[in-house]
Amino acid sequence: MKGNDTFKSSVIGMQGNLFSFALKLTANEEEAHDLVQDTTLKALDNEAKFTENANFGGWMMTIMRNIFINNYRKRTRENTVVDSTEDLFHLNLSQDSGVQTPDGAFAAQEITAILNGFPADYRKPFSMHIAGYKYEEISQKLAMPLGTVKSHIFFTRKKLREMLKDYR
Repeated sequence: MKGNDTFKSSVIGMQGNLFSFALKLTANEEEAHDLVQDTTLKALDNEAKFTENANFGGWMMTIMRNIFINNYRKRTRENTVVDSTEDLFHLNLSQDSGVQTPDGAFAAQEITAILNGFPADYRKPFSMHIAGYKYEEISQKLAMPLGTVKSHIFFTRKKLREMLKDYR
């Protein structure tokens, strides 16, 4: 892109495409407008990072997708309570986990009981991962190496899958 005005014109020219993509991501017109605005501002702030021969539309859509994903993760974390009680009384389950049904409540109790049988070094990272924390955040909060966090989450998931194979 040659010059600041050409870049701004290209960003403005993408608004229709950005809105269509934002509408697909959010399924809400108001949120789509906000996402387009956030994307436009981020693109204008990062003009220097755009390389001349790159696909401009793809670059803009990538910015939008990343903003959408980051906002989604942030909302998920805000709406999730991390259970820090010793016996994991409040297992981190989403609101629509199926616990409202008798079968769902029974399954949640069984999963909680099985998870409580795991050592804390495995249980805590797994619970935080379910709550939406990134591996790096878990590593920092629990003062564990990143590789250890990943392997403990993997091990816990694998063990739970084995123990709960009858629920599939």
